[in-house]
Amino acid sequence: MTTLGQPVWVDFGSTDFAASKAFYEQLFGWELTDSGEEMGHYHMITAGGDLVAGGMDVTGMTCPAGDQIPSSWSVFLGTDDIDATFARALGAGATEVMAPTDAGGAGRHAVLLDPTGAAVGLWQGAEIEGFVFSGKPGTPAWFELMTSDYEVALEFYSTVFEVTMVPMGMDAAEYATAGPAEEASFGIGGGAGGNGPEAGWRAYFVVEQCDATLDRVRELGGTVLDGPDDSPFGRLAAVADPPGASFMVISPSEAAGA
Repeated sequence: MTTLGQPVWVDFGSTDFAASKAFYEQLFGWELTDSGEEMGHYHMITAGGDLVAGGMDVTGMTCPAGDQIPSSWSVFLGTDDIDATFARALGAGATEVMAPTDAGGAGRHAVLLDPTGAAVGLWQGAEIEGFVFSGKPGTPAWFELMTSDYEVALEFYSTVFEVTMVPMGMDAAEYATAGPAEEASFGIGGGAGGNGPEAGWRAYFVVEQCDATLDRVRELGGTVLDGPDDSPFGRLAAVADPPGASFMVISPSEAAGA
């Protein structure tokens, strides 16, 4: 049974899928497998045989405003009743982007904008429950929403996903985790925009050495957006693939004080 609100899936959409595919294959050693025309050529991604993410070409796809969907990474939170969770989200101030829809036999998915304007997905697994959480290099490790509407975000995710947001107490910084830190699977941080990080959900992927990874990102045509920075959880940085989809890399073995 899926824990309500636990991140269970991540995927990227790319406006230059060939470039993205080559980038991630070389950066993380990922294998991308085309699911076929009937699934819109959605690619399943594995690392060392473990299912870790998905990816697809979004060229020509438009958002509700009519603009081209940009290259980006998306985070999906789990639920055992996607229709009820989606309805509760709308009642708490979210905006519909894609109503709950079948994804073949894999499960059902939906996308909405939370009251802060951040896009977030919902996933109710069937044949596929979600990614494998192993902690190995190239796999998802952590997820967080960075926002300029911190209190609004706390209220929304607490209400919709029935979690208790616990402040971390980091020098008065606005940051809380969904449950106690040792049990939490995502966080919410304030201060996005301006000189802070870009607002929205972001996924962290494990790497062995942060600085060496950043060098490789640049070699492969990607961009280092911020960092590297040291933290108690690992040395980390924000990067983007060649078409512009941003994500985080973190090296837990290089944690400050380790």
